[in-house]
Amino acid sequence: MYITLDDVQLDDQLQWVNEFDHNPIEQTREHSVTGALLIQEGVKLYGREIELRSNGGVWTPLSVVRQLEVMRDEPGRVMLLTLVGDRQFHVIWNRTGGAPLTAEPMFREVYPTADSVYGVNLRLLTVAPPAEPGP
Repeated sequence: MYITLDDVQLDDQLQWVNEFDHNPIEQTREHSVTGALLIQEGVKLYGREIELRSNGGVWTPLSVVRQLEVMRDEPGRVMLLTLVGDRQFHVIWNRTGGAPLTAEPMFREVYPTADSVYGVNLRLLTVAPPAEPGP
C-alpha cells in the first residue's frame, strides 16, 4: 500500500502527526448590549492542516523528493492526497508557518544519487475539490 499525492507514491508509513488536532467546529462568542452571551457555531468545510512526517521511520528516495519539489513550486496547484484506507483529501501546500516541504538526508553524501534516502516532512492544507471542466 502507498500514500499518494497526485501520481507520486509515498511510503505508507508516513505519520500524520496532527490528525487529531483538528477542530471541525468554528465558534465565536460575544456579549450583546444587554450582557447576554451570543454564541455562533458552524462546521469548517476546508482548511484542515495535514502534516505528514517521516519521524525516522520512512526513507524517501531523492528522486521522489525532486518530484515533490516540482509540485511544491507550482502556485495554486490542487492535489489529491490518498491515504491508506482510501481516505482522500484535495490539498494545497501549507506555506504559512514554515516550509511546506522539508527533506533531511539520512546519511551524509557529498554526491547524492536518485536513490539516496531522505526523511521528509510535508505540510498540506485541505481545500475544495477543483471545479469540473465545462463542456
